[in-house]
This record gives sequence, structure tokens and C-alpha cells, in this order.
Amino acid sequence: MMTRTRPAAITLTPRAEARIAALMQSAPEGTAGVRLSTPKRGCSGLAYSIDYVAEPRPMDEAITTPAGILFVDGASILYLIGSVMDWVEDDFTAGFVFNNPNAKGSCGCGESFTV
Repeated sequence: MMTRTRPAAITLTPRAEARIAALMQSAPEGTAGVRLSTPKRGCSGLAYSIDYVAEPRPMDEAITTPAGILFVDGASILYLIGSVMDWVEDDFTAGFVFNNPNAKGSCGCGESFTV
């Protein structure tokens, strides 16, 4: 029986990978990677959150990048499948931006989304 490699839940752009590399270079000692999750927050219901993680949780999905490991919270996977994660900087703001095909709407400020 042949097994297929399962595609990653999300895709990272080269800019997002570079930002994760920068985060990992300045991460506290003992950091295993960064975790992406979608906690309930904001006026639309869910928000994107990225935090350092010392060790993965049992249900985390590990996405290996050239820069380090991005752990995706197991409870958030269904909200993120097919998303593209990018890093955008301009004169006024800098941050991760998500093109999420599962999002049905977002709040006016872009802080949160709904599925």
C-alpha cells in the first residue's frame, strides 16, 4: 500500500519564512518554534495569534520551514486549511497577513474573522 504525503495545512510565503527565521534567532532559550492558533477574540469571533512555544502540544501540526518549525494548533487546523501566511511591512505597520479561504467575513479593523 502506498502512502501519500499529506500537504501542509497552510502555505508560507518566503517573507513569512524569513520573519519566522528572525523570530527564531531572537527567541528565548528553549524555544522549539512558533505556534499559530485562532483564539476566540475580536468582534468577528476568531483572531490569528502567533506565540513562541517551548514544546508542541500533542495535537499540534508541525510545518517545517527552512527557518524553523511552525506549529499549528490542532483545534485551529479546520479554520486554516488552504491558507497562505505572509509577512507584510510598510511605513506604518508590520505583521503577518493571512489569505484564508475559510474566512466568511472579518471585522472592519481586520483584527478578527468568522468562518
